Amino acid sequence: MTSRRAFIQQTSLAGMALYTRARRNSPAGKRVGIIGLDTSHSIEFTKLLNSAAIESYSGYKVVCAYPCGSTAIPGNSERIKANTEAIQQYGVAIVPSIEQLLAGTDVILLETNDGHTHTEQFGQLLKAGKPVFIDKPVAASLTDVVNIFNLARAGNIPVYSSSALRYGANVQAAAMGKFGKILGAAVHSPAPLEPSHPDFFWYGIHGIEMLFTVMGTGCNTVRRVYTEHTDVVIGIWEDGRIGVYTGTRQGKFDYGGIVFCEKEIYTLDGFSGYGPLLKSITQFFETGEAPVSPGQTIEIYAFMEAADESKRQDGAAVTLKSVLQNTN
Repeated sequence: MTSRRAFIQQTSLAGMALYTRARRNSPAGKRVGIIGLDTSHSIEFTKLLNSAAIESYSGYKVVCAYPCGSTAIPGNSERIKANTEAIQQYGVAIVPSIEQLLAGTDVILLETNDGHTHTEQFGQLLKAGKPVFIDKPVAASLTDVVNIFNLARAGNIPVYSSSALRYGANVQAAAMGKFGKILGAAVHSPAPLEPSHPDFFWYGIHGIEMLFTVMGTGCNTVRRVYTEHTDVVIGIWEDGRIGVYTGTRQGKFDYGGIVFCEKEIYTLDGFSGYGPLLKSITQFFETGEAPVSPGQTIEIYAFMEAADESKRQDGAAVTLKSVLQNTN
């Protein structure tokens, strides 16, 4: 069986002419590099960027990818091979290293789906000083999430991370105050577990990001009720509002929720595609300003870590402040 390293070398050699042509044909400042081909996001983002009219995403095009990924997560090796073949159909060259990827790109999509790899990979990007979008999870521990943002701040590197669920039309409408002040919310999403990651970092983050999009920052304490099939996390915000997240692992999987507003009780719908997220990413590449602040992103991960700590303490209330103190 061909080793992963040999596979990367073979596909890289075959793609050098494509790499040169892609660099030449892409607008200066608009060349996107992808790190990680063990997730469908790499293909979906490329499909939109490289197939769309230039004005749709400010002219950004994926020109090359480094097909790394973790072998610790079941199925990743197979996904890397399949996605490597798929992405080349969109004119993307395969390169053998992050160093070579940086030499021919202007902005980076860090897509590796194993958060354990992100701190080391982000460290390789620091000297280049290029804007980086980090797909979920930012990292596989709250400590590493905080470290990545600290490194970015120290190096003046623009960094942004978000779930596509943040950009659902009615999630954004509620967040923008369409129905007045938000008094509380209850959001649900699938929450399958991956043993190598904290419980919600792997997938529950999608619904939790919806919750924070409408509620904003300022969560103080968290309590979690856990069974094999369902999680319920109750967050109490500093101003007394309550936000509830339900994560499911049985029955129909979907995203949604209810927002309690001054003027209306508003229903949130589910996933509506990657286009709105990708527009926010390309705007971030243009401006260097993250649409979601590092503070809110860190608070989302602190919420998830506090929920894990509450589970360990049989549902006791845990403050976000306490788990953030443990990262110092």
